[in-house]
Amino acid sequence: MSENVGGTTVGEQDGDRAGGGRRRLRKSYDWAKTRAQVVGVLASVVRWIGTLAALVLTVHVVLTVGGANPDNGITRFVADWSQPLALGFSNLFTPENPQLAVLVNFGIAAVFWLIITSIAVRIIRAFG
Repeated sequence: MSENVGGTTVGEQDGDRAGGGRRRLRKSYDWAKTRAQVVGVLASVVRWIGTLAALVLTVHVVLTVGGANPDNGITRFVADWSQPLALGFSNLFTPENPQLAVLVNFGIAAVFWLIITSIAVRIIRAFG
């Protein structure tokens, strides 16, 4: 007879089986632990993506409001990346002052990314 003791299958002894062979001891695999680890990694990746998107948008706001040179490579790089990350928020409000427009529109987009990321992480963890 075999018996499961602490996740390990204990087999019959030499004399108990026909042919005198030994049964291998096999550990059972903890699928719940693996699933929890995968969900944790996925939640972390989603959180990092959302945080990086919000960071790029925030840096764009700081550079624009701070009066950074628009021809500088860093400023252009951040501006180029922030446009698609702003989704539909880049021209939501159209105040007279262009710096205020960037502050409001891209600031709202950054907050949006943080909120959506937080909700997505909670949903992912709920399934874990």
